[in-house]
Amino acid sequence: MTIQIGGSLSAADVQAAARGEPVALAPEARARMDAARAVVERKLAAGETVYGVTTGFGALASVHLTSEQARELQHGLLRSHAVAVGEPLSEWEVRAMLILRAHVLALGHSGVRPVVVDRLIEFLDRGLLPVVPQQGSLGASGDLAPLAHLALPLIGEGEVKYEGERMPAADALARMGLEPLQLEAKDGLALINGTQAMLAVGLLASARSEALAKAADIAAAMTVEGILGTDRAFDDRLQKLRPHPGQSASAANLRTLLQGSEIVASHRESEHLVQDAYSLRCAPQVHGAMRDVRDFSEGVLEREVGSITDNPIVLPDDDEIVSGGNFHGQPVSVAMDALAASLVAVASISERRLYRLLDPNTNNGLPPFLVPSSGLNSGFMLVQYTAASLVSECKTLAHPASVDSIPSSAGQEDHVSMGLTAARHARDIVTNAEVVVALEALAAAQALDLRAPLKPATGTRAARDVFRAVVPVLSHDRGLKADVDAAIELVHSGRLVEAVEAAIGPLA
Repeated sequence: MTIQIGGSLSAADVQAAARGEPVALAPEARARMDAARAVVERKLAAGETVYGVTTGFGALASVHLTSEQARELQHGLLRSHAVAVGEPLSEWEVRAMLILRAHVLALGHSGVRPVVVDRLIEFLDRGLLPVVPQQGSLGASGDLAPLAHLALPLIGEGEVKYEGERMPAADALARMGLEPLQLEAKDGLALINGTQAMLAVGLLASARSEALAKAADIAAAMTVEGILGTDRAFDDRLQKLRPHPGQSASAANLRTLLQGSEIVASHRESEHLVQDAYSLRCAPQVHGAMRDVRDFSEGVLEREVGSITDNPIVLPDDDEIVSGGNFHGQPVSVAMDALAASLVAVASISERRLYRLLDPNTNNGLPPFLVPSSGLNSGFMLVQYTAASLVSECKTLAHPASVDSIPSSAGQEDHVSMGLTAARHARDIVTNAEVVVALEALAAAQALDLRAPLKPATGTRAARDVFRAVVPVLSHDRGLKADVDAAIELVHSGRLVEAVEAAIGPLA
């Protein structure tokens, strides 16, 4: 499918285009851009004072510029603002940034020339991806430094990744037969003023958290079986008495995943296993809370995709250019902080279930660390160490970035959002949580095999089988790094969820 930029763009569209689906300019977008550009041209011709068009920026807004200086300013703006540091954002994230930046400009309130958007789309189509360091944004006036790195290659400067090679943008443009753009008044400012870096990173992290929610339910169901837990706590009658949507969805998944389990049925009438530990019994409540927060965050991100986050903003119908604060990333920052915190709980409860699987005092008859001849063999002991380490790291990353403002630009920009920091933290936490859930599922697959000849449920058996396709049963100590990496890939790629859904139908 072709994703239309400058029309009605959804978060799912951004994700699809970031994965490589083709993009094109919506038919109505060019006329909107022309109308907004005409306003800019009239203001320039009339010699009116317009922030960022005929004046300097930030604390230099009182400096008036000539028309020739206004053009020169746009190039200098990109060069001076492209000072981000750190590891580059992923190609997936950079593609999302390009899509989002082209889209907001094409909505017709930025005043850029359509050729600027055409070039951004051409970069996407031809796989020319700017190198964007991920540290250095304050999140107001938007993501200035990262967006400057995104825009520099349009004028033949900065770095890009092209055909798998990192190179100067000038070399890539020459290889493609493209001339660098010559920016006009307002073009440069519009390219760097907005929330598209935090939004790109946040959208993709949010998409991963949706897949993680299902994977966490699968891992929990496998552990419930392996540890001889009960499914009684997931009874729909209980969920209806506390009807949080996420909790209800997670509990429904657990019931479906455990349906028909010989292992669960074998001890259903147990007189000593009355109720399970919280990490088993309360899985729907914890997993569900993350689902609910994600739904809130997704709503914020969806609105942001269609929002005008430039400054100043062109109002073609009123022939005005108005300065405002739509570039401030606080809505995204708060949403990403909330998502990050909720993800920590998913990783934490998963690690607690993993711990119980390995401890002979809590795993109901399984060998210590899930391996025969424990003592001679360490089994999955260090797998839990790794999970615990990542959970601890998640807790430090969950400090809310949105509460940590710092003044800049000689006090003109005296409150900022730290939105990209919040989005990066959410992304890093979901990465760690994927690993922890994968490690739980890896150990739980071993526990299910140790319960033979009793058979797992159809859903958990499908999960166990997809592990066994890449990881053999652990009968004695061996190098486990390959097993760990394979487990992580099953979760990260979505193959675990796909295998289970192929066996029992879609999970909630």
